[in-house]
Amino acid sequence: MMFWMLWGGFFFSIMEWLVPSVLPLQLRWEGAGNALIGAVSQSLPAVIGIFLNPVVSVQSDRHRGILGRRRPFLLWGVPPLVLSLVLMGAAKPLGNFIGGGFQRMGWELSTAQVTVALMAFCAVVFGIFNVYVNQIYNYLFADVIPAETMGRFIGAYRAFGAVGGFAFNRWAFGFAQTRTLEIYGWIAVLFAAAFFLLVWRVKEGEYGPPARESVRGLGLVRIYARECYSHPFYWAIYLIPLFFWSTTVPLLTFVTFFATSAGKPGYAPTLGLSLGEFGQIKSWTFLVQIPVYFAIGPIVDRFHPLRVSIAGLFLTSLSLFCSYAFIKDSATLQLWWCMFQVTSAIEIGAYFALLPRLLPLEKYGQFFTANQIVGFLGVVLGPVLSGMLIDAKHDYRQVFVWCGVSCALGFASSVALYVQWKRLGGDGHFAPPG
Repeated sequence: MMFWMLWGGFFFSIMEWLVPSVLPLQLRWEGAGNALIGAVSQSLPAVIGIFLNPVVSVQSDRHRGILGRRRPFLLWGVPPLVLSLVLMGAAKPLGNFIGGGFQRMGWELSTAQVTVALMAFCAVVFGIFNVYVNQIYNYLFADVIPAETMGRFIGAYRAFGAVGGFAFNRWAFGFAQTRTLEIYGWIAVLFAAAFFLLVWRVKEGEYGPPARESVRGLGLVRIYARECYSHPFYWAIYLIPLFFWSTTVPLLTFVTFFATSAGKPGYAPTLGLSLGEFGQIKSWTFLVQIPVYFAIGPIVDRFHPLRVSIAGLFLTSLSLFCSYAFIKDSATLQLWWCMFQVTSAIEIGAYFALLPRLLPLEKYGQFFTANQIVGFLGVVLGPVLSGMLIDAKHDYRQVFVWCGVSCALGFASSVALYVQWKRLGGDGHFAPPG
């Protein structure tokens, strides 16, 4: 079971790196601005997640079937997600074909405008079905992985993900402009095969009957909101991903433009690397994460993930401010990007093990989704606001300032959570409120 969960995680990480790494470049090549790039590539799918996540959690928590309550949603969610990836890779030739047809009909639409519209449509489809696949896969962790080994599993899971990130950036990212469709197509096929094997080989346990709800419609929404959002302890949990995603998503979106040629007149100079050179640098930064993820698992299980998360957020914020101050060329980029990857690996490894320790397991999907909804606000607002900051300052280096401040706010939230956790019993007697 562990093998197939990690096998799926390897290909899932490659797929997750594909869209935020390549889609912003596709939009830039069609002349899109920074705010639009952030909105289409990150904010739009996150808005979908905010509205769809509660539906997914309630459906999954209450479903009972021959495959359990999680795997059926993976089984039907993967095919349309894969189709959206293939169409995203084919957006340029499809945009040229459709745009040419519009122009022959006398419509004043450029092929670039049509291509951007196609990418936005594919981002919507991808966002819908990635909510199902991503959320259900995370719910499956709590259902099949013993709590006593969750930290070690998460460490191995993130290590496999780092290997996937290395593979994508080492062998695929450099061809993003010349072989766009082939990259999307092959990754989509490999991802589909991995998850169908996961559904086949990972067996869920027995579940009790779902709780009977005496209310429907808006009454159910009120119950959801009261249970998930009425206690300050849960809000302290939810603020951590809000600020951390406000950190990582803009950074992954705009650091490519800072490292390569921004192509924007009047902007501060960038490092001017080629996509291939930047891909090589990024690939090596994933390798430094692998031993961190393997080491962090036993540490999380020993000292509690909340304590490790506090340390990870502080160090990540420090690495981002140092990146703003000290990155001058490809060598310093690689040094400080490696430092960011190491410190963020500490936080990510702790955070994924944190939720099963703090959220009520009988309604884990519900509370996990409530956490995601607040976190997705960071995905929605972070890329757009940081893009506006970059446009105002005409300097892509400003992304490190935005991300450093956001991560510092996440650190403050984790300290507030620790204080409440201690009041609720801490290591010895903690039980989730309510």
